[in-house]
Formats: sequence, structure tokens, C-alpha cells
Amino acid sequence: KIMPLADEITVYPAHGAGSACGKNMMKETVDTLGNQKKMNYALNPDLTREEFIKQVTDGLLPPPQYFAQNVALNKSGYQSIEKVLESGVVPLSLADFTTLIEDESVLLLDTRNKTEFVEGHVPGSIFIGLDGTFAPWVGALIPDLQQKIVFIAQPGTEEEVVTRLARVGFDNTLGYLKGGFSTWKEAGNDVATINSISPAEFAEQYGNWTNDQILDVRKPTEFLSHHVLNSTNLPLDYINSNMNKLNREEPYLLFCNSGYRSVIAASILMARGFRGLTDVREGFQGISQTSIPLSNYTCPTEIPQEKLDSALAAVM
Repeated sequence: KIMPLADEITVYPAHGAGSACGKNMMKETVDTLGNQKKMNYALNPDLTREEFIKQVTDGLLPPPQYFAQNVALNKSGYQSIEKVLESGVVPLSLADFTTLIEDESVLLLDTRNKTEFVEGHVPGSIFIGLDGTFAPWVGALIPDLQQKIVFIAQPGTEEEVVTRLARVGFDNTLGYLKGGFSTWKEAGNDVATINSISPAEFAEQYGNWTNDQILDVRKPTEFLSHHVLNSTNLPLDYINSNMNKLNREEPYLLFCNSGYRSVIAASILMARGFRGLTDVREGFQGISQTSIPLSNYTCPTEIPQEKLDSALAAVM
């Protein structure tokens, strides 16, 4: 039905790069059908129906758990966005904020950018930056849609934070720290940081780390495609269920593709009592430009399904 259509037809994707709803998706928000016919691996007129299904589904990770919860929520109904904003976009004094985060049932989310978080954050807070794939990672990492959330944001972004939380079903936001992180810091409260090094510094230290200590938190498909030799794949998607494989007394070095996911992972581990953590700025993109030994590159679409299944079984 698609191939006979005119090449000049405009195509608007339903999902973008990084979405769990597909694989190898372009980051562009608009294209022509003609270009898709040339570029899109799945639009091959020689494929049979079975081959097409295999092409577009092989290598896909299981859907995040919040997908099913959101489906149920859509069926049962939910609060209006106006009500969610009214209850969630609430400026909290430092005293009220402190009281709330001392409650173990409340999650403290820091939505600033990764550099700000690395340089200083409230101890125990979880980083998921608004400037990255915020909502999908919230949905993938926070298992309970009813989770009570208090957050720290870049001043002026508070309404956007609550709105984007609500888009994946998290409506139980209690408010944000008025004045942002500076309010916490200027009051003389404890501030946590993450040790951060450049890819070049990692190259100098590479021989000092064991393969169990070098944690690549990218997806299994990314790892199998191209990775640092003598590293361990601990996908961020499954970090909560694999934390028992790590030793709180051991130092660990973390990286992802660009540095966003590894800071999320580091924040989760720190909140669970891990202290000797080092994050590699620029992630694999930067590492691949150094002398650090890498595996041979394999196109993600050419990774054998049995190899991917084995990798998934090891982390799920």
C-alpha cells in the first residue's frame, strides 16, 4: 500500500529516535516518502511479509513496563491536566521540601541538566534531565504510577516537568523546591557530587579497571554492535533488577553513548549506597575517539537474534 504512493508525499513519524516503539529510527521530524523509500531498511519491495516482520521486530527490547500501565490508565480514566498542574506545580519552602524528602515514600527527582547534577545535587536524589528523553526514562525506571514525587528543576521549567510526568501517567507530584538547587546549597546543606572524567582520562586509566568495574549502561543492541573490550553491559533499563550483581565496596566506571544515561545510572546507584563511582563525559562517542580497544563494529540490524536473546536473558 505504501510503495506505490507518490514520492513527494510528506511523512510525519509517530515516534522519534530513542523511542522504545521501534528501532533505528531517524531523529528527523519530517521527511518525504521518496527519501524513505531510499533510506528505510524496512521499505524493501523484495521482502516477503514474514521477512518484513522479522526486519522490524528482531532486536527490539521488551516494551517498558509503563506501557501496559498507561494502557490501563487510558481505559479507566485519569485526572485532567489542569488538576494535575494545580496539585503539582507547587513551590515548596526549604523547610517543607526537607520534610517531604525525609519521607521514604517520596522520590526526589532532579530534572536539571547532567553537568549541573554532576557538579552538585541533593544527596539521594535521582537524576532524569528534562533536556534528554525525560518521560520515557521516568516511565521505565519508576515502577509505580502512584509514586509521590518532589522535584528540583531549572527555574521556569516547573510546569513543563509536571506536564511531561503526567504524559506517562505520573500524576502524584507534590511540588518543587522554590528557587531550585541553589536554595538547598546556599542554606549550607550537604551536597553530593559525581566524579567525572574525560574519555582521554579514561584511556590513561583503562588498564587500572577490571571488566566487572567498567559498566556500559547502553542497551544490549548498542553494546553488541560496538563496545569497549573488557567491559560489562549493565543496561540502564534493567539497573534496578541487576543491582544485586554489584558490590557497594567496589569502585565502578560508567558510560553510555553521550553521557545522559550514565548520570541517571550513577544517581540511582548513589541513592542505593554506592560511593566509588566515576562517570565518563561524552560516553562512547568520546571513548571511540581514543586509543581504548574496541570490539569490531556490527550493524545493529545484523546482530543474530540468538545473540541478542542471550544478552537480554543475562540482564532481565
